[in-house]
Amino acid sequence: MALADIQRPVASELERVADELRRIIAADFPIIADVNEHLLRMKGKLFRPTLLLLSDRASGADDARAVTLAAVVELIHLATLVHDDSVDHSVLRRGMPTINALFSHQVAVIMGDYLYSRAIIELVRLDDLAPLRVFARVTNEMTVGEMRQLEAHDKLAYDEAQYDQLIRSKTASLLSGACEVGALGAPVPYREALARFGMRLGMAFQITDDLLDYTEPEAVTGKPSGLDLKEHKVTLPLIAALAEMSPAQRRLVAELMATPDPRDAVVAEVVRLVETAGGLDYARRRALQLAQQAEAELEILPPSPARDALRDSIAYAVERRS
Repeated sequence: MALADIQRPVASELERVADELRRIIAADFPIIADVNEHLLRMKGKLFRPTLLLLSDRASGADDARAVTLAAVVELIHLATLVHDDSVDHSVLRRGMPTINALFSHQVAVIMGDYLYSRAIIELVRLDDLAPLRVFARVTNEMTVGEMRQLEAHDKLAYDEAQYDQLIRSKTASLLSGACEVGALGAPVPYREALARFGMRLGMAFQITDDLLDYTEPEAVTGKPSGLDLKEHKVTLPLIAALAEMSPAQRRLVAELMATPDPRDAVVAEVVRLVETAGGLDYARRRALQLAQQAEAELEILPPSPARDALRDSIAYAVERRS
């Protein structure tokens, strides 16, 4: 499923989102202007703004502020990426240098804060507490999720319930918030169903993202294969596989997690172990289960091209290769 096909019902609005982003983050300060230009080139596929605009259309909310709100959700997303890359010391994002690699970690942290503050200023300018309330809750959830990940000291004891809690807060909460804000002007049952849709879609999206780290080469994803393992991140494929591994295999994983810079050969061996132990198959099944739950939430909405596009976004989330 091509994202461009999903975006077709809101293509004209998405073109305006890019202009809104440029307007909101504009600054006279030279280094901020330089970083902004790099960020706008990194902005990616506008998946979250697409969900907000489609939710607006599918729910019948017809909010005149939808383009601005779509730009705000992308700003929040960009801010989290900038902070994540700095925390993880990542050097590539979507095949391009990260802010911390191109400038510095200090600039990356401050720019993440700048993007958050510009998003808040824009929400305040709208003079409506409803979207501000949703996005304030979401950004808090995302921040707590990041802290929760940092506090996971015993990697091999990290379980599926903890993982679910992490991806709900880190990833799915923003997709849920985007869908909910898109439907703020719609009947409450529509708004609540779209919020649940976004949450389940977001969890399926993140599980798929974690799977890609095991299955796709750097040329496809824009980041090195096995990077999560190199960075000692425990995701669902590994969690599911650990339960099926022998003590010797678990010791190999423990050694990788204890090594500051594990060798590529060790990472490749753990990737192989995860696959043979069924971790990848389990994660795929879980993503598909969440996708089915997301699709069920759309039944309450009246038939429309926008509702069809939201349904297609589920296939995009679980079938993409990057």
